[in-house]
Amino acid sequence: MAAVDKIKIVVVGDSGVGKTSLVHLICHNETTSNPGWTIGCSVEVKFHEYKAGTPLQKTYFAELWDVGGSTSHENSRAIFYNPVHGIVLVHDLTNRKSHHNLRKWLQEVLNRDSPKENNGYEYDPEQFAGNQIPILVVGTKADLAQSLRENFLTKASSMAEECGAEELNLSCHNVKHLSPGSTNAVKISRFFDKVIERRYYSRDGVGQSHVTTPTMDRRRPMKNFHND
Repeated sequence: MAAVDKIKIVVVGDSGVGKTSLVHLICHNETTSNPGWTIGCSVEVKFHEYKAGTPLQKTYFAELWDVGGSTSHENSRAIFYNPVHGIVLVHDLTNRKSHHNLRKWLQEVLNRDSPKENNGYEYDPEQFAGNQIPILVVGTKADLAQSLRENFLTKASSMAEECGAEELNLSCHNVKHLSPGSTNAVKISRFFDKVIERRYYSRDGVGQSHVTTPTMDRRRPMKNFHND
């Protein structure tokens, strides 16, 4: 098999928001009924067709790094953020605090090369505005939010607006929410394309010096015990 260029996307958010279920759904097009707790990081992979259906179509290898959200591992997570070509921020639509904390998560990834201050990662909207790494904001548990009549389902989140990110809401327990051709599937495909463009086709692409040939298994055994 010929070498396939790859992109690395980190998936971050509070513990329990459904990151593992989301990654599994994206990579396998199926739900997972009992995800374990992610300790450290777990990696799922999938092939993505860049510019599918056009003369520019090309296959890329997408790594989705599901980073555990436990606060006990806060000081060691930076090792998973180098390099990073795309960021997926995940929040629970029934938990507004998890949405508010997306700022902290984005700041943590963007400050991966800087020591953490004693008072934590400071929220800096200007840093978000100048960020060149593509971002996708995903709200999970849409089925529960709808039953609770949460209004997140009908308006763009402030986080997505602040960082100029694409946004989608879904239930990780419903494969139809990512069925081929659906609005959510198109948004994810468009996000992957944007990450690839920044990585390989932009003059100031993110981390262009880190081009490597992927030689990993389909799943790295770095997870357990996580409903995240």
